[in-house]
Amino acid sequence: MRSPIGGLASSDGEEGSDRTPLLQSTPRVEAAPACCSARYNLAVLAFFGFFVLYALRVNLSVALVDMVDSNTTSADNRTSKECAEHSAPIKVLHNQTGKRYQWDAETQGWILGSFFYGYIITQIPGGYIASKVGGKLLLGFGILGTAIFTLFTPIAADFGVGALIVLRALEGLGEGVTFPAMHAMWSSWAPPLERSKLLSISYAAQLGTVISLPLSGIICFYMDWTYVFYLFGIVGIIWFILWIFLVSETPETHKTISRHEKEYILSSLKNQLSSQKSVPWIPMLKSLPLWAIVVAHFSYNWTFYTLLTLLPTYMKEILRFNVQENGLLSALPYFGCWLCMILSGQAADNLRAKWNYSTICVRRVFSLIGMIGPAVFLVAAGFIGCDYSLAVAFLTISTTLGGFCSSGFSINHLDIAPSYAGILLGITNTFATIPGMVGPVIAKSLTPDNTIREWQTVFCIAAAINVFGAIFFSLFAKGEVQNWALDDRHGHRN
Repeated sequence: MRSPIGGLASSDGEEGSDRTPLLQSTPRVEAAPACCSARYNLAVLAFFGFFVLYALRVNLSVALVDMVDSNTTSADNRTSKECAEHSAPIKVLHNQTGKRYQWDAETQGWILGSFFYGYIITQIPGGYIASKVGGKLLLGFGILGTAIFTLFTPIAADFGVGALIVLRALEGLGEGVTFPAMHAMWSSWAPPLERSKLLSISYAAQLGTVISLPLSGIICFYMDWTYVFYLFGIVGIIWFILWIFLVSETPETHKTISRHEKEYILSSLKNQLSSQKSVPWIPMLKSLPLWAIVVAHFSYNWTFYTLLTLLPTYMKEILRFNVQENGLLSALPYFGCWLCMILSGQAADNLRAKWNYSTICVRRVFSLIGMIGPAVFLVAAGFIGCDYSLAVAFLTISTTLGGFCSSGFSINHLDIAPSYAGILLGITNTFATIPGMVGPVIAKSLTPDNTIREWQTVFCIAAAINVFGAIFFSLFAKGEVQNWALDDRHGHRN
């Protein structure tokens, strides 16, 4: 069966060449069972690592609500009066022992965005280092460093805004290497027809957001905000110990992998990887399929980061939920996204392996659903006024549909250049980090009076950027290994 969409922008014999991982003349090893396999064990451990990563990244979004002095918030007049107070009276007194700070709305925006100033710096270096020395230690120490810095957050806050911004930037430096490092590892571990499944499992760390947002709210409510950073920092250190002892860099160095699984992985990647030592930077940067991923990644992240950092604030100041409900409701959209990522990964690989859809067809369709769908519901969420149920429902649907992108442009790096997937992700993620740096600041500047109409503008801008990215990717993306990513002796496309 062939999808009609697959022929929208086919060229160079692409449609007939990207459906299978190997040349037709290459003997094909039967797929190794997934249960208890080394590659799926790696995916699960990576999942927990990125679970911790997202928890460390977003916990400040909830804690910040409790870190700021309510008098400062009142002076800023940030809470909108357009919607009635929604929260039901709660008998348990909110713990007030945590220290409060005199930070206005603009300062809060810079604190939330400071993480990305460090994050953007280590993207490309992280991908390059991972391509040379491997991703295991780079990923491990990146998360360990972030966890340790998180433990010092309360101390940095006491020193002042400058110290906290620097600390968050340092956390960003640690996290910046993680995704390129993991992509580099998957270039050696993920058989082409299992890429969507394996990567959707390992990157489905939205569950970290799902758990950390409400848990952070509960901790702030019954204890105080400092424990938010202590808890997640310790969890990150525990994960690092497990990662170092249980993970191997490649199938060849894994001590307990079965011979069948090793042969299956190596044979499936045999004609996709390049052995040349130098990185083809110029052909890489001239590659239009790479820039298609850049545009899609930037566009998607504009919406993702805006909601990730500002959804708790929107819940509190517009819909007027208290901090405990805030965490639970802010997490709901990311639970949907996590579930969608897992299911879409299974669906994408089934379409390729069992229904014989081309790789580029699957990547286009999943990217279109995962970017245009969220845009529609994001705009709708801004135009339903104070209908709390519909607002939460639309925001949840919007973020949930974004999970389709995990099997769309998000893993297209491995399709077009598996040998340099870490570097490609570093390049695309560098551009895709810019929304995290400027998105919250722009959103804050667009909502000086915190009215529903102002937030409509924020949502419409994000939706328009999303739609543009989806269209650009669909027109210029490819699903085949590019010539510049292959050795000269590999005079073929896959």
